Amino acid sequence: MGKVSLEGIEFHAYHGVFSEEKKLGNRFTVDLHVYTDFQQAMLHDDLKKTVDYFKLYQIAKAHMQVPVKLLEHLAHLMIQDILNVYPEIRKVRVIIKKHNPAIGGVVNYSVVEVNYPQDYG
Repeated sequence: MGKVSLEGIEFHAYHGVFSEEKKLGNRFTVDLHVYTDFQQAMLHDDLKKTVDYFKLYQIAKAHMQVPVKLLEHLAHLMIQDILNVYPEIRKVRVIIKKHNPAIGGVVNYSVVEVNYPQDYG
């Protein structure tokens, strides 16, 4: 088994509970890690035998464009789409950081990390 990752994908998006977040938006960073068997891709140099990180990026981008209240829900939606495109994936880890969250103090970012299958009943 191996891991394909995209780290530090940056977006400006409008996720959050507060009206200011929905209006002004914020900077977000997304990390995607998928674990799968890509031995055939290694042996045969075949993109179809592994996870295409361009497709992973497109999934993240699509979800970042649709505002939600909670980052936990956003991560869940990304995981569901990744698994729909790549059902053979054994594990997915999504980390979402909201830079300068609206909490009334100085904070670099808030972080939500969701792991499939561990975080799913």
